[in-house]
Amino acid sequence: MSTLKGKILNKTATMGVCGLGYVGLPLAVEKAKAGFTVVGFDIQKNKVDMVNEGKNYIGDVVNEDLSEIVKSGKLRATDDFSSVASCDCVCIAVPTPLDIHQEPDISYVKSSTESIAEYLHKDMLVVLESTTYPGTTEELLKPILENKSGLKCGEDFYLAFSPERVDPGNLIYKTKNTPKVVGGCTPACTDIAATMYEAILEAPVHKVSSPAVAEMEKILENTYRNINIGLVNEIARLCHEMNISVWEVIDAAKSKPYGFQPFYPGPGLGGHCIPLDPYYLTWKAREYGFHTTLIENSMTINDGQPAYCVERAMHILNRHKKAINGAKVLALGVAYKNDIDDYRESPAIRVIEELLKVGADVCYYDPWIKTFKKGDLTMESEPELSKELIDSADIVIITAAHSNVDYGFVQKHAKAIFDTKNVMKNITNRDNIEVL
Repeated sequence: MSTLKGKILNKTATMGVCGLGYVGLPLAVEKAKAGFTVVGFDIQKNKVDMVNEGKNYIGDVVNEDLSEIVKSGKLRATDDFSSVASCDCVCIAVPTPLDIHQEPDISYVKSSTESIAEYLHKDMLVVLESTTYPGTTEELLKPILENKSGLKCGEDFYLAFSPERVDPGNLIYKTKNTPKVVGGCTPACTDIAATMYEAILEAPVHKVSSPAVAEMEKILENTYRNINIGLVNEIARLCHEMNISVWEVIDAAKSKPYGFQPFYPGPGLGGHCIPLDPYYLTWKAREYGFHTTLIENSMTINDGQPAYCVERAMHILNRHKKAINGAKVLALGVAYKNDIDDYRESPAIRVIEELLKVGADVCYYDPWIKTFKKGDLTMESEPELSKELIDSADIVIITAAHSNVDYGFVQKHAKAIFDTKNVMKNITNRDNIEVL
């Protein structure tokens, strides 16, 4: 048994987590709750300070859990990467966005790896959790770590990829009880990484033969959803032309107990993974002269959904003898999914941007998000969903299905409603409601 494996099993290993966001902070908390001493690394000083003060900023973390483990000394945060030297295992959970050309931006992964490489030592484990294209761990991380440290992967240190599986707002599956996939650069790397996760999580750990398999597995998860959402968005457009309710069609189809999984249309795709991950795969595929036609078609459909929703809103306004230019529009919800405060890649914000392009006067109400900033656009939520606010709008567009909104109240006072989420399906009076 390696020294590191023994330290993991007896909980004396020091754990590091690089990146204290939606993935990293819950992971750091679970490591500390499992009995390990944990150091969290982040370049954002405000996050470091909040963690060290026991102040939570991630919805999936229990406030009391964070406060308790910080007070006990099990978790501390820092922006000084020299503390990597004291860690036995470090997980990298930093953003992997797209650049302005819709191509992978792995600069955060690269800079984090370079910082870790300065303090890499023998018998140390490094695991990448950030979603990325197949080959990143072995083609990018491994050379940086080996060349900068002079150590050899699989002999002097261990390197693996284990994709994050975080679903913000999910009340059932959290970091602790979601199964983990692990692929190491060598069998020994896989074994050490799996041992670490088994010591932290309640869920099973699934081992695969390489980091590339684990990286591709994560891309498959989210591309599967992207494609199926693209399919149902296209079906929704066709159903509208045919005067058929796509929602009723889906309800009927899901009565089949096998061979069908329901997906639902909406104003577009949001969150950090599903809208972005297919771009990582299509970019990498071009290296092999391979064109991912089906994937790219689904991306085209989903990317065009916000503009399609604005076009539908324009037709609704036309029937009320009102032009979109100068129309007062109330958007209900800017979060990318219901009942969370996360607006990363939110399609609702893209709907707002499209509305502003055609001259609409837009405001929004979201009980979860008081303000948002995207590029040059900054907006604040209306403080209250009042009768006066609803009545003043020429059209209300429901762009997030928050459960703490009184949709009956909205229906009662709105001139026209475009429900892109079908949250008003149980409201009887539908004279002013049109659904996607």
